[in-house]
Amino acid sequence: MVKDFFNKDFTYAVVGATINQDKYGYRVLKDLQAGGYKVVGVNPKYQEIEGLSCFAALADLPVGPKVLVFVVPPEVGLNMLPQAASLGFKKVWFQPGAESPAVRAKIKDLGLNGVADGSCIMVIRRTI
Repeated sequence: MVKDFFNKDFTYAVVGATINQDKYGYRVLKDLQAGGYKVVGVNPKYQEIEGLSCFAALADLPVGPKVLVFVVPPEVGLNMLPQAASLGFKKVWFQPGAESPAVRAKIKDLGLNGVADGSCIMVIRRTI
């Protein structure tokens, strides 16, 4: 259930976070922050985005993130899912455009709790 993805005690890691304000990797990062959620980025190009920590890879994330939010092409997210599962991540959210039938199948195969149905985390968080 999508409500299980929203908790102010969770930390969210936005995979594909960017400094480019026109991209959803930036918009999702800043929207979650504006909503009062703890958030970090995942992108090897940055160490920080407007004061928020950014990590090069999933394996570099500190203990704490409970939700991975993917804002990357579907094939990139698909390739990252096995590592996410092996690192102990249970909740994954694929933004519109990041999801695909293959992503949905892999989420199921790995036993993850995932949203990959075209739902936007920025829209849904406003309804919770």
